[in-house]
Amino acid sequence: MAPPILKLEDVSLSFGGTPLLDGVDLQVEPGDRICLVGRNGSGKSTLLKIAAGQVEPQSGEIFRHPSSTVRYLSQSPDFDGFETVRAYAEAGLGPADDLHRVTYLLDQLGLTGEEDPASLSGGEARRAALARALAPDPDILLLDEPTNHLDLPAIEWLEEEIRRMKSAVLVISHDRRFLERVSRVTLWLDRGRAQRLEKDFSHFEAWRDEVLEAEATEQHKLGRQIEREEHWLRYGVTARRKRNVRRLGELHALRKEHREHRGPQGRASVQVSEARDSGKLVVEAEGIAKTYESRPIVRDFSLRIHRGECIGFVGPNGAGKTTLLKMLTGELAPDAGFVKLGTNLEIARLDQKRAALDPDDTLAHYLTDGRGENLLVNGEQKHVTGYMKDFLFAPEQARTPIRNLSGGEKARLVLARILAKPSNLLILDEPTNDLDMETLDLLEEIVTGYAGTVLLVSHDRDFLDRTAAVTIAPADTINPDGRWIVYAGGYTDMLAQRRDEAKAEKAANEAAKSKKSAESGSSDKPSPGSGSKKLSYKQKFALETLPGRIAEAETKIAEIERKMADPQLFARDPDGFAKLAKTLEASRAEHEAMESEWLELEILREEIES
Repeated sequence: MAPPILKLEDVSLSFGGTPLLDGVDLQVEPGDRICLVGRNGSGKSTLLKIAAGQVEPQSGEIFRHPSSTVRYLSQSPDFDGFETVRAYAEAGLGPADDLHRVTYLLDQLGLTGEEDPASLSGGEARRAALARALAPDPDILLLDEPTNHLDLPAIEWLEEEIRRMKSAVLVISHDRRFLERVSRVTLWLDRGRAQRLEKDFSHFEAWRDEVLEAEATEQHKLGRQIEREEHWLRYGVTARRKRNVRRLGELHALRKEHREHRGPQGRASVQVSEARDSGKLVVEAEGIAKTYESRPIVRDFSLRIHRGECIGFVGPNGAGKTTLLKMLTGELAPDAGFVKLGTNLEIARLDQKRAALDPDDTLAHYLTDGRGENLLVNGEQKHVTGYMKDFLFAPEQARTPIRNLSGGEKARLVLARILAKPSNLLILDEPTNDLDMETLDLLEEIVTGYAGTVLLVSHDRDFLDRTAAVTIAPADTINPDGRWIVYAGGYTDMLAQRRDEAKAEKAANEAAKSKKSAESGSSDKPSPGSGSKKLSYKQKFALETLPGRIAEAETKIAEIERKMADPQLFARDPDGFAKLAKTLEASRAEHEAMESEWLELEILREEIES
């Protein structure tokens, strides 16, 4: 086993009251891929800052290999003092680092480098910060919510970039699909302690439930033991006094352990305030279009949305998802076509920019809109502190200014307010930003159990798969041209349908090409009946043998992927890991070429036979 390049041992930190970190251990070895998970407020970002050297713990030992380089991606990058994005990204390089890598990363992330940092959008700021963090190809890469504000193409690019890098990676993210693809080890931060699972994130939730179940069992056993000891103390036969004193001391220790046990944080408990049913037809759009500065955002788009549907909108940043959503809900008038809204609509809207939040406002004032200490939820008066507890806020936070909340707490607060409002049309624009996974689970339950209609814009693939019954995406995701297509199902269903469409289009093109070639060849023949086109021997042999070769290639690819999944492989044999990565890339290219060749030959065979 390779020596660690970063080690935190028995690290503790408290801001008064219950410790945020209580004896946490963390070890990072070369090539590690560790995801750090836990509830909002569990100390994940603080632990990452300690690892980066930006925060000092109150106790514990920290070791960083003297020759190792560490790069940290903060949730809130600081652009002060930089005139351009390129200058900001290059400032993260060391003396021996390659300037060309900055150019490569900026280009891949859709930035020129000449942008003014002061005028960047949230997504552009995140891309610039990623370019700075990734450019040095560091030994240790610490990423705090790297997918926030990124669109799907950028998230998928980042996944592949991380998988190609040799750096050890420690990442915090709420994006389940992202964590499943980049992690090999999961570190769970819970109630101040860290527990390590030597498997990727896809195994985490089942393991976590087992740990919590075992903990509950132990607490139950401890409670029964205390009951037995108390019974003995009251009714048992008196033994030697020394023994009684010792046993009484043990009982006090058991009581203290049981009393001071910190159980897992509860889940938010929410009832959505639902208005009376809307009409059966919620939205009808016919031939709508919108153009900004001669660029078509939406063109000739038609859609009917019925009561109870959950519609997901996906696409790259700038494609026009929010514009399309605003037109469909009557907030923005189309340049052409018409939109007709259904009857009895009561709309609740979650804005991606959290624009309604006043940083100087208090939680209680925001939730009640300044109307006393109570709010109306599902037709019943509820005290604001009781309603806050449903969303995991402590009663003493009622007078806390919103500026003191974390990003996840702000997201939860906005969610609490819009769910208190009676509605039958829920509009969620990037609702998953900054939410922890437990709150994401809650939001998923709200959306799937909502009796009304939901319109949802999101880059979270897992969330879309779990909630959306229909997905709307640009026809061209690379260069959006205003055309939007409606697909049945969630994000994965949309990808499958797009692949099928691409294969069908390719097959049709090849068939047309073959037909044209056949017609051209037949026109050169002296007479129509003088001969017929046949597959050559080489083509017949290829058609017969390609399926077997394709299957062999798939087996080889699966075997290479299995070897590369070994979390210790890179640390044990970095050259072997790099060689396997190259072999895998070549095998995938060969597999794709064989599939294309077989498809072309199969189309040609069917043409000849018909």
